[in-house]
Amino acid sequence: MSKPLIVITGKSGQLGWEIEQLAKTWENEYNFLFASRAELDLTQPDSIAPFFEKHTPAYFINCAAYTAVDKAETEQELAYITNAESVGKIAQQCNLSGCTLISISTDYVFDGNGTRPYRVDDVSTSPVNYYGYTKWLGEKLALENNPKTIIIRTSWVYSTHGNNFVKTMLRLMKERPELKIVSDQIGSPTYAADLAGAILQVIQSLTKGNTHYGIYHYSNQGVISWYDFAVAIRDKAGLQTTVLPIPSSAYPTPAKRPAYSVMDTNDIVKDFGIKLNTWEDSLTHCIQLLT
Repeated sequence: MSKPLIVITGKSGQLGWEIEQLAKTWENEYNFLFASRAELDLTQPDSIAPFFEKHTPAYFINCAAYTAVDKAETEQELAYITNAESVGKIAQQCNLSGCTLISISTDYVFDGNGTRPYRVDDVSTSPVNYYGYTKWLGEKLALENNPKTIIIRTSWVYSTHGNNFVKTMLRLMKERPELKIVSDQIGSPTYAADLAGAILQVIQSLTKGNTHYGIYHYSNQGVISWYDFAVAIRDKAGLQTTVLPIPSSAYPTPAKRPAYSVMDTNDIVKDFGIKLNTWEDSLTHCIQLLT
């Protein structure tokens, strides 16, 4: 019996890269295809149907996205095509072939006005920037076009690979004696390696007959501000930079960010038996690999 094929988009991004590292330990159970942009380009929706004619995945993990939050305010068409239109077309093709779609979304689908962790059934998402709007629309299209869809919303993703807050802080803290970091945006960091492992565990559970689909939330455990995160990065790396808290109003950006985007992760734990690491433990591990 042939092994199920898992297709992964966004192979050069943080999450796609982490899945590729883990895939080596899962090759007895699954075949993996990490689709390059040359093979499947989400900025070209017409490339999606021919890709599915060539390949027949059992699972399709969509890690590819337009993620330049500030540039999305002006590059709206590109963000819309990549994050919404193409995701809908992928879902259509998955539905035609009986494939399960796992599509990665974001805490930025929420408006940030909440005071308790957002649940998956909170219907009023009201994103405050265009990036968040396109990701919300992508969720909607994916769920409408393929009943076997799992949306995983995540937040504040970092990795040893690619560009992210942790690596930026480590670099700047070696260059500057003082940094000012926003302290009034509250959320939960996510180590991409942990998320990659959780996604593969979800697929393994589905392969064994689990039939849970829909929206899930995943992040590491704990609630902090970007300022708290920066201080922890400094301390765990043994650096001496002075880190000062500032309000978001002192650091204006083209796209507004949600002030509070903590998500309730209970459902993914309950339905798939996922274990959540604390953000402190995962950050420690990542920094050990980076330093």
